[in-house]
Amino acid sequence: MYIKNLQLKNFRNYAEEKFEFTQGLNVLFGRNAQGKTNCAEAVFYLCTGTSPRTRKEKQLIKNGEDGAFISCTCAGRYGDVEISAAISENGREVKVNGNKITRNADLLGNVFAVFFSPQELRLIQDGPDERRRFMNLSISQLSRPYYIALSRYNKILEQRNNLLKNRDISLIYDTLPVWDEQLCKYAAVIACARAEYIKKLAPLASDAHRFLTDGREELTLSPDKKYKGDEELLKKRLFDELSQNYDRDIRLGYTASGPHRDDITICVDGIDAKNYASQGQTRTAALSVKLAEVEIFRQECGEYPVLILDDVMSELDLPRRKKLVSRAVGLQTIITCTHAERVLYGQEVNKIMIEGGAIKR
Repeated sequence: MYIKNLQLKNFRNYAEEKFEFTQGLNVLFGRNAQGKTNCAEAVFYLCTGTSPRTRKEKQLIKNGEDGAFISCTCAGRYGDVEISAAISENGREVKVNGNKITRNADLLGNVFAVFFSPQELRLIQDGPDERRRFMNLSISQLSRPYYIALSRYNKILEQRNNLLKNRDISLIYDTLPVWDEQLCKYAAVIACARAEYIKKLAPLASDAHRFLTDGREELTLSPDKKYKGDEELLKKRLFDELSQNYDRDIRLGYTASGPHRDDITICVDGIDAKNYASQGQTRTAALSVKLAEVEIFRQECGEYPVLILDDVMSELDLPRRKKLVSRAVGLQTIITCTHAERVLYGQEVNKIMIEGGAIKR
């Protein structure tokens, strides 16, 4: 699975440009603020329907323009796939093989992508929201039912939280069981999928971390809640948990339990990485998790995803840069950096120099 080409028009700082990528290592290089990350962002957007940098799509449009257009041709085991997105201030129109899609669920799974940048340190350093966001995006690419369950869960959760703010207490008590029946149905799907995902991710992340640190450190991942049982059993347990905490939720004005409160515990050598890991340990731990994500895609789908490494090399020492490049052999990797020579190390590389939102030929 790989991206053959990418076309950008009025996207970020690009007026109009076309990129040709190889199946192996592709290096976008040049001075800072020239558009390297914007290109990497466009690739990820076409794969997932989301930007790793912003939730406001109008920010993707070149300043002074009414809209942006991006498209790519992807090669997979079932043949080529054409994906395009026309973005305007009022929304977007996404097409797959020329057919308009109305749900992001129909985009996911056409081409898989893993994105890593220095900002991904939030996965370790920030609160549970970042770790849930990581799981949601990764699992959604692998499972359409998960993405649909997550979308419906969030909508019902919003409605439940609105109900909890109502001043009519009797109405709240009468209506909560109705919402909770639906909420727990989707919560069970989410909880089961996450538990299975972490079970697979943890040993792969540990192996990647040992590789990057030459065995000097041990990385462990574990869920903060142990969800046991099938979906029906979990549905009942979650329903009972919500029912027993009506008074608490009414007092707080929001739902204080459920998958939207879950977290992953990440430790380096048995110590909580969020609070005690050094900057270098945090960086390596986050990268290890992302490399593990790559392996999960290969195991689950039979193909490697596109690996996007945005400005990562400058954050790593020489031994870890070399290890990372060696780990990327065999899959399409798109790397952004200021100096292409820093990531060659004897590998065949497709070098693309970016200057002022254009390829310097």
